[in-house]
Amino acid sequence: MNVRRLIPTTAVAGAVALGLTALSACSTSDAADGSNGDKLKVTASFYPMQFLAEKIGGEHVAVTSLTKPGVEPHDLELTPRQIGSISESDYVLYLKGIQPAVDDAIKQSGVKNTVDAATLTTLENHGSEVSGHDHGHEGEGEEEHADEYAHEEEAHEEGDGHNHGEEGGADPHIWLDPVKYAEVAKGVGKSLEKADPDHAADYKKNTEALVGELGELNTAYETGLKNTATKTFITTHSAFGYLAERYGLTQQGIAGIDPEAEPSPARIQEIHTIAEKEKATTVFFETLASDKTAKTLAKDTGLKTGVLDPLEGITEKSQGADYIEVMKSNLAALQKALGAK
Repeated sequence: MNVRRLIPTTAVAGAVALGLTALSACSTSDAADGSNGDKLKVTASFYPMQFLAEKIGGEHVAVTSLTKPGVEPHDLELTPRQIGSISESDYVLYLKGIQPAVDDAIKQSGVKNTVDAATLTTLENHGSEVSGHDHGHEGEGEEEHADEYAHEEEAHEEGDGHNHGEEGGADPHIWLDPVKYAEVAKGVGKSLEKADPDHAADYKKNTEALVGELGELNTAYETGLKNTATKTFITTHSAFGYLAERYGLTQQGIAGIDPEAEPSPARIQEIHTIAEKEKATTVFFETLASDKTAKTLAKDTGLKTGVLDPLEGITEKSQGADYIEVMKSNLAALQKALGAK
């Protein structure tokens, strides 16, 4: 049981277990250093939100990310300094349901311009097996499911991570679908225009440019994954439900397995059967977690391993310098694994 997630933010605030004292490590500028001049002080919860804020805000914002590169966002604990920096922000961009400690701190911060990216698009339920045909839209209900999702995340502490949506919680991984991410980008652009009307024209222009880039990315995925030998991919991190649905694929997640533990013989057999039936070739792992589960499974099932990056953070190990580049690397990895023609 992940006790940490059930402790109030104020109680864990002092626990600097992850040593997250430096805010500037993954930011344009440190919001607490007073050197931002007239720039809008923006706090982003983790990389997908930071990317949007930087691309749309451009030269008019100083963005601080609460999640350092290489830190698993779901496991983030906040330092008192970080909680203080949220309160001092002009604008906060986060995604409710991913980081319970952040959700609590933002709720208590009293910042006027606070934007939850989950409200800018439609969230859905995704189990560990997800295709484009087997689940309905969530529409409303993001709020009520966010807490459920936080409890489901308990599995992440011991396990492969995530069990996304299996108990009815909405899957928050909207940024892995370029179309949904573009919807969020439009909402962020409008909210920045309202928060800082003096630079509204630039925010609008930057938003249009980013939405255009995401449109091109979507076209690349549509074209690149149209004709493939198989539609099934296997992953240790069930983060790709929206992506699978968008491009008519099926995600088989190895849910509930500790990356450091051996997968159960029953699950290995199940994956083996699925792989044979669906002609799957590859077990994907992510850059921020151990590849042990993937390697064990691959060895026992005769499959290859590969990296499919859920883009929760950018590090030197990432297959690209930013969201767009890593998504292109993900596309190449999927094309290879699925036998794109």
